[in-house]
Amino acid sequence: MLDVLLISADEHLVSNDGTKIPWPKALAGDKGYRADWIDEYLLELEIRPVIPSKENENRGSRPVEFDKEQYRKRNIVERLIGWLKENRRVLSRFEKTAKNFIGMIKMAFIYRYLRLATK
Repeated sequence: MLDVLLISADEHLVSNDGTKIPWPKALAGDKGYRADWIDEYLLELEIRPVIPSKENENRGSRPVEFDKEQYRKRNIVERLIGWLKENRRVLSRFEKTAKNFIGMIKMAFIYRYLRLATK
């Protein structure tokens, strides 16, 4: 079922000008997402898993080597999401339409930029 959803989603991933948006090259996750079947599934989709091994598992038996530098970039996304959650209107999703919701996210970024620029 998930395969069908992902494959059909791939057909609909297009930008505003109609060009296809490529699949990600890598996908980062924490140790909670570390499982052999997840690694295998991502590799089938040609996505490199960037998930650290658990303490009690053999790191050498994994099909891909853990990329520590790539994993550190995950923090940027985590901080962005955490910051967006501080904006109550975005967190609660008061806006009903996607267009208005994106507008509120843009306003949050503008507000943040102006606050940082005036310090």
